[in-house]
Amino acid sequence: MSDLPAAARRVMAAAARQGLLLDVRVFPEGTRTAADAAAAIGCEVSAIVKSLVFVAGDGPVVALVPGDRRLDPARLAAAAGTAGARRATLDEVRSATGFAAGGTPPFGHDTPVPVYADGALRRHAEVWAAAGTPTTVFPISPDRLAEAAGAVWADLSAAE
Repeated sequence: MSDLPAAARRVMAAAARQGLLLDVRVFPEGTRTAADAAAAIGCEVSAIVKSLVFVAGDGPVVALVPGDRRLDPARLAAAAGTAGARRATLDEVRSATGFAAGGTPPFGHDTPVPVYADGALRRHAEVWAAAGTPTTVFPISPDRLAEAAGAVWADLSAAE
């Protein structure tokens, strides 16, 4: 564990506080995008969890969306009970979560942030989420992911 980046160790510590042991894997070639992550891991793009930080109403929220889907901001706003939602700036992402965009984990944020999970994540028994950096990920079941993140299940994907 000591050879992992500090951000990944923070995510592992947050998981451990919930009794969850993460198997964090490092991919030096990067996992910044869903396609990059899927290629590095050797899984379908739909098994990649995108942790997207948006501002809904006056505050940040995190949306967990499959890598093959596009988040619909209107659906996120509806789930959050706000009039609208917009993508957070890079500074807002770091301020809200304590992590940089491209490696934002689904939980372990510096401050409590509401999290919403798209039901399409449940298409897989195991999904892969960012572990705090653009080069670290971990496998987890969608239901355990939502539980660890305190996520509310919602229909967040854009209509196909």
